[in-house]
Amino acid sequence: MKPATRMFIRQRFTNYYEKTRITPPSSPEQREFGFIFFDDTYPEDIRMRRHIGFSGGEEMQEYIKNLVPAHSYYSTAYYRTPQAPTMGDKEWLGADLIFDLDADHIMRGSYDGMLRRIKEETVKLLDILEGELGVDMKTVGLVFSGGRGYHVHVRELGFRDFGPQERRELIDYLCGTGISPSILLRDWSAERKGWHERYRQVLIRYLTEMAAKPDGEMRSELSSLRGIGQVTAERYTAMIPGLLQSLATDPSSILLRDQTVRTVLNTLVSDRESPMLPLIHEAAVQADEPVTTDTRRLIRLPGSLHAKSGFKCMSLEPKELPDFDPLIDAVAFGDREILIDSRNEYTVTLSGSDYNIPKGTTRVPEAVAVFLLCRGMAEIGGGQTGAS
Repeated sequence: MKPATRMFIRQRFTNYYEKTRITPPSSPEQREFGFIFFDDTYPEDIRMRRHIGFSGGEEMQEYIKNLVPAHSYYSTAYYRTPQAPTMGDKEWLGADLIFDLDADHIMRGSYDGMLRRIKEETVKLLDILEGELGVDMKTVGLVFSGGRGYHVHVRELGFRDFGPQERRELIDYLCGTGISPSILLRDWSAERKGWHERYRQVLIRYLTEMAAKPDGEMRSELSSLRGIGQVTAERYTAMIPGLLQSLATDPSSILLRDQTVRTVLNTLVSDRESPMLPLIHEAAVQADEPVTTDTRRLIRLPGSLHAKSGFKCMSLEPKELPDFDPLIDAVAFGDREILIDSRNEYTVTLSGSDYNIPKGTTRVPEAVAVFLLCRGMAEIGGGQTGAS
């Protein structure tokens, strides 16, 4: 990034923070804060300044307004002394339960396509939290990260003292990690929801797709998995029609057929090369597991700007998610024309419009310019500095 481009972005951020009041997180005096600034080497050499504490929201606001960070974070944890220079000296008092959903972990594609996909995953997570885990949605906060995902904050006091192991059990359930076919099928009932029913549906889908393949291809696919030989693969493929019939009426009965069924089912959920794993992942919530288990995590500060997009990190109610469009609602800048030098040809969807950006020098609305500059797709043109 050229110095002029970095200066332009920082001045746009300065203008935003001069006009915007950022709502602090709950109990701000017990939170650690961290910031990344527009230093001379940004973004090639990014260093976070952390172990910062504030007496309250006003002090936080003034700090951000005066120093204009590129990225702003606060701790999911509560501390007695958040500004202490070491984690041991901070005295941990508990932490919010956080789920991080990032499109980067799921797919590659256009920016707007990734945002649509991660929104679907977030809806799935919210449904499971309420419908299966019984989380009171009044305690749930939803945040668009400003990048390619969402953060779900569960502030229910019952979770605050959970350590890494308890949080690991929650995220394992959501992600379908370590599921047991025997338990899920044996305990299945028509009224049973959650993974019992999800696994049954995944297995039906997998077996239906398998049954559509030639016998030789089925056997070859199964025998390539760890611990499944040709004999086991042949016996199992012959059982598939009967297994599908049993799964529709009495799923637990398939476990009584013989050891072959149990061996194959356990392998299909444990072997990294299993063709069934993508279906399990699709049925699961694809959340970032380390974020949930880390009780001292720093997370993006709602209301702040994301310097890799120029978008606002935005809080919203879960019920607002269906109508939320980050390419409109999270846009922080306007439509005055800015001269940029684009590295390539791009098509950008922003603020309800599509923009065809040619390679080279061109004028675009400020919101589009900031987006392209922050993402490293263009440089500022014509020696502009960004002053209003």
